[in-house]
This record gives sequence, structure tokens and C-alpha cells, in this order.
Amino acid sequence: MLRIKSSVLAPSLALLLFVDGCQKSADQSPAPDSASNSSPNGAPGGTRNGPSSSGKSSILDSLSSKPLVVPADTTITVVLDEPLSSKTSESGQNFSATVSTPIEIDGKIAVPKGARATGVIREAKSAGRFKGGAVLSLVLSSITVNKSSYNVETSDHSIVTKGKGKRSAALIGGGGVAGAIIGGLAGGGKGAAAGAALGAGAGTGGAAFTGNREINLPAETPLSFKLLQPLEIKR
Repeated sequence: MLRIKSSVLAPSLALLLFVDGCQKSADQSPAPDSASNSSPNGAPGGTRNGPSSSGKSSILDSLSSKPLVVPADTTITVVLDEPLSSKTSESGQNFSATVSTPIEIDGKIAVPKGARATGVIREAKSAGRFKGGAVLSLVLSSITVNKSSYNVETSDHSIVTKGKGKRSAALIGGGGVAGAIIGGLAGGGKGAAAGAALGAGAGTGGAAFTGNREINLPAETPLSFKLLQPLEIKR
């Protein structure tokens, strides 16, 4: 009986050892090499994204976003959106205007026609009753391009009339305004445009005869200013 039991247990034990060994082999099998599924450049799925292509893209982005620099001494020409007067305007008062001539830098429009501009009246002085002329001095303070506002520093555009008995209007900063004064007195905005052309022909420092010692600039009057500092326009 003992011999029979031994003959039965031996094969069973061998079978158990065989099954246990197979189980361990399965548990210890190596995991798939993840590197074999990667592309030579290490990008999954074989997508190439080499350093050369990304470098070119960053250079192009840098060039396209480089701001346009409007140099100092550039002339900015605007037309008034509202009337100004040495009699009714006040020193420190803001005024609005519209750029009438686009500014190009390296073949690209830095400041387009129609851009909004704001300015400040540096000095507004009414003519004296018996003596002393009128003064109206203006500067631009900001320009809006593509919904971004930029502070600017410009030269003054000043107009001075002489005292009582002197009917001439001395002009500092541009001949167009003297003509605009004549046009404004003659017939408002349209007259101002025609008069401005006449005044521009006279040049800076020209004199315009008026029947009023006050300085009146109707809406649509053209004015010119020069930048004192470079202006960077972001793109």
C-alpha cells in the first residue's frame, strides 16, 4: 500500500512544480520596449518636430511682432474734430482730432489715416479789449492705433494775433492755419478747407488779415505737429 501511494504522489508533485515554474516565467517576462515605438527623434507616432523647423518658426514670429518705430521729427497731420477758439477755449483743455495723412515705415503703415488723436491746449488767451493780441497754442498728447493708445510728445502749434489796430495774424508752426482762420471766418468748415490751402501756400510765418483779433479754428481745420521723441507702434 505504501508503494502505491508513493507512485501516485510523485507525478502529482512533479506536475505542481511544473505549473509553478510556468507561472513564474510568465510573471518575469520583459515589458515591451517603449523606445521601439518612438520615432528616431523621440516623438510618439513618428512625428518629426526637429529643432530646425521650430527655430524658423520662432524667428518668423519674432520678426512679425517687431514694433514699427516712427522716428523723431516725423510730421503728424491731423484735422480737428471740434472747433477751438482763443476766446472760448481754456488752457489745459483737451481736444480731439483725426489723422489725415498715413505714416509709413519701411513700406508698412504705422499710423493709418483716420486714427484717433487727442491733444491739449497749452495756452488759450483772448485778445485784450484795448490792447494785447490773442494766443492759441496746441500739442498732441496721444494717438490710438488698432485700439491701443500711445502717448506722444510733439512740438507746439501756436498762433498769435497782434494787439488792437493790428489786423495781421502771426503764425508759428504752419502756414495752413492762417488760411484756415480766413476760411473759418468766411464760411465754416468748407471755407476752412479752402482757406487752409491758401495759407499753406504762404508758408510758415505767413500773415493773414482778419477782421477779428480772436483766433477761431473750425472743425476740419488741418494742423501739423512734429514728433519730439520716437514712437513705437506694436503690431
